[in-house]
Amino acid sequence: MGVTARILAIDAGNSKTDVAVVADDGSVLATARGGGFQPPVVGVRQAVDTLAEAVGRAFAEAGVTSVDHVSACLANADLPVEEKQLAAALHARAWGTSVEVRNDTFAILRAGIAEPRGVAVVCGAGINCVGMRPDGRVARFPAIGRLSGDWGGGGGLAEEAVWHAARAEDGRGGPTSLVRALPAQFGLDSMYALIEALHLKHIDYARRHELTPVLFATAADGDPVARALVDRLAEEVVAMAGVALTRLDLLDEETPVLLGGSILAARHPQLDDRIGELLAERAPKAVPQVVTARPVLGSALLGLDHVGAPARAHARVREFYEGV
Repeated sequence: MGVTARILAIDAGNSKTDVAVVADDGSVLATARGGGFQPPVVGVRQAVDTLAEAVGRAFAEAGVTSVDHVSACLANADLPVEEKQLAAALHARAWGTSVEVRNDTFAILRAGIAEPRGVAVVCGAGINCVGMRPDGRVARFPAIGRLSGDWGGGGGLAEEAVWHAARAEDGRGGPTSLVRALPAQFGLDSMYALIEALHLKHIDYARRHELTPVLFATAADGDPVARALVDRLAEEVVAMAGVALTRLDLLDEETPVLLGGSILAARHPQLDDRIGELLAERAPKAVPQVVTARPVLGSALLGLDHVGAPARAHARVREFYEGV
């Protein structure tokens, strides 16, 4: 008969996967890291195969063959129907008796709060927001891009910066220093050259993310167009947080609003200040804070929540990750 641990925690992003095997008392028995989780690109089966490689290494290190519960926070699980499909795929691997799949934004939220109560806005390649209460109520958005009304994220900011710079160069728009700064990032001398290189794929599409730090640097130098884009992002962050707080009836309570993802964690002064100002106007009792803990901690805590583990187990797993 195989040995069973309590929780298999999975945090799977587009670029990497972290897993942890957690015991009843919150002790972390093993961890492993694997590749990115991209079902829309490679299909569900191959994406789960990527998880399986990391899970297999963690199980071997922990000396277990299964767990009581799998708590998986996964990128690209944007809709409840997708969460159900992915939960079925994970359940078929027989890693645990029960399986719960959530969008990976929930891991960042839970990692930053002492109890399952609060709101998180994550801004990395894209933008998303979720909220939860201890009674099980949640607030969320589809968060699949412009189709679902989103604005922002690193990819969106890069596109907006290129749009404004292109129009500035050919005369359709007002002046901006982005005209020189964006092409210079790739050693080019004009927006025309950058547009051509992107269109003809001389510059890989994925490298557009390099333009987002350029946008923030240009804004920090005082460029009005760049500064307006940063302010617009702050407005979107606060709009999402405000709606989530309203849906959960948390506007009148002191509530943590967690800020995560590469852009919000970078602590850009203009963005931080504007978010603080707007949040104070819309939700005066909200308490903004940046999440720095590894998201897999949130997956583990959600798993312990699910099985009704005692507070000391939550504290032990948090101590492990916050001490790393």
